[in-house]
Amino acid sequence: MAEWLEIVLRTLCAVVVLFLMTKLLGKRQVTQLSFFEYLTGITIGSLAAYISLDLDANWYLGLVALGVWVACSLLIEVLSIKSKKARDFIDFKSTVLIKDGKILEDNLKKEKLSADELMQQLRQKNVFQVADVEFAIMESSGEINVLQTRENLPLTPKDLGIQVAPEKPGQVVVMDGEVMDEPLRVAGFNQGWLVEELDKQGAKIKDVFLAQVDTYGQLTIDLYDDQIQVPQNEERKLLYANLKKCQADLELFSLSTKSKKAKKMYEESSKQIEKIIAEVKPILNT
Repeated sequence: MAEWLEIVLRTLCAVVVLFLMTKLLGKRQVTQLSFFEYLTGITIGSLAAYISLDLDANWYLGLVALGVWVACSLLIEVLSIKSKKARDFIDFKSTVLIKDGKILEDNLKKEKLSADELMQQLRQKNVFQVADVEFAIMESSGEINVLQTRENLPLTPKDLGIQVAPEKPGQVVVMDGEVMDEPLRVAGFNQGWLVEELDKQGAKIKDVFLAQVDTYGQLTIDLYDDQIQVPQNEERKLLYANLKKCQADLELFSLSTKSKKAKKMYEESSKQIEKIIAEVKPILNT
């Protein structure tokens, strides 16, 4: 057999073996790999290269070594799942770097992390003041997770005593000019509704590259032809409908909140939007 043909066959064999073994090892992002898993990946890649290029008669021993590495990795993963002590020993424990706005210098030295590197990691989390940090911890992967003090956290509807409806994921109902029947049913609509909504926007199913239905049943489309725009009158009607929805949401918030201050704010905002709707209604409904 010609050497080039043998190398091709060995490379294909190595690719198949690597694919099967990575399926066994499971999905992990690079940032989620432990140090040992990172080294294992490099070693397995080196062994695969050896299998592909080594022309000695004992090249198959590379497959044996590859199998042993993968078996060891699987064994270590099982131990990590079954035992907390084994997991801490293999993957390292998480380390607290900041507590109550105070940097723990001893833990910083333990993780061989400088103050500059710590500040860089904090800035990547949109935190620029150490005093704003309630808790910062370095995970076993090396990533630093940050919890800001309560007064620096953004307000949520729960903080304001507002009850909101659960958010549903948007559904892709048209892809590459073809209707996705299952997502359309999940969204609670049928093809008749879809065709009607597309007609309102002056589009046909075959012209649509991607169409999505959001939580509120609103259809947004992206056409193959980027030069085609949604008709202006439909945009006006859509804007008018969104203004009406904002007003209704504010009224709902005013009824749901227990805070008198928040209730007054929502009521005033609702009245302001009502005035705006009355002024622009003749324009938007033309």
